[in-house]
Amino acid sequence: MKLKGIDLTMHKYGLIGFPLSHSFSKRYFTQKFIYEGVENASYGLFPLKDEREVGRFLTNKNFSGVNVTIPYKAAVIPFLDELSEEAQAIQAVNVINNVDGNLIGYNTDCIGFEIALIKWLGPDLPVKNALILGTGGSAKSIAYALEKNNIPFLNVSRSASKGDLSYEQLNASHIEQADLIINCTPVGMWPNVHNAPPIPYDLLNSQHRLFDLVYNPEKTLFLTLGEERGCSIRNGMKMLVEQAEEAWRIWNNFEND
Repeated sequence: MKLKGIDLTMHKYGLIGFPLSHSFSKRYFTQKFIYEGVENASYGLFPLKDEREVGRFLTNKNFSGVNVTIPYKAAVIPFLDELSEEAQAIQAVNVINNVDGNLIGYNTDCIGFEIALIKWLGPDLPVKNALILGTGGSAKSIAYALEKNNIPFLNVSRSASKGDLSYEQLNASHIEQADLIINCTPVGMWPNVHNAPPIPYDLLNSQHRLFDLVYNPEKTLFLTLGEERGCSIRNGMKMLVEQAEEAWRIWNNFEND
C-alpha cells in the first residue's frame, strides 16, 4: 500500500465539534497512523464553542483534514469550497479534506451506516419500514442511506413541524409497521446515560431491531429497554469505524500496489 501526494511536512488532522469528551477519534486515528506506518502526522481534538470559532478554524486552513461532529455538520458548509455528491444531497458534512487550500466536504456517515447495516442484517437488507429518531445532520445521513436502499421511513422529532411525526404522535400502528428504529439523537450518550428517546417501549417486541448511533455507553438505555422487550440491538461503534475508514481513504488517497 502506497501513500500518494503526501510530502514530508507535519500533517495535522483532528475533530471539531462541541463537546468532545465522548470522542474515540484521537485514539483511533493515532493508532491508525502507527499501524499504517504514516509519519509526520498528528490528530487532535478541537472543541469549538460556537459557529464563529468554527469559521475562524476553517478559514485558517491550518490542517490537512478534519472530522466534524455535532453540532456543526451543517454549519461548516458555508466555509467549504466543494461538496461531494453525498454531502450535497444530505446537506451535512462529517469529513473535510484540505487539497492545496481547497476545502472539500464529504459525508461518510451514510456509507458507514450502510455498511454496518449490511453486516448486521445481510446484503438484502430485509427491512419493511424504519423510524428515524431525530432530524439533525446524522438523521439526514441515515435517511440518505435508507433511500438509497429503497427502505421507507418516517422521521420522529420533538416537534412535528421538524419531522414527519412528533414523539407524542407515535402510536401502536407506527410501531407495529416499523421493524427498524434508529436513534440519531445524542439522547442517552455519556454522561447522560439514564436518558432515552421517549418512544412507547412497551409496544416493542422481537420483530423490532434497534440501532443506536451512540456508542458510549456500549449499551444505551434505548438499547437496554428494547432488548428487554426481545428486540435485536446494535450500537454505533461499527458505523463509527466504517465511516472513519472512509475518511482515512479520502484524506490519504491510498492505492493498492
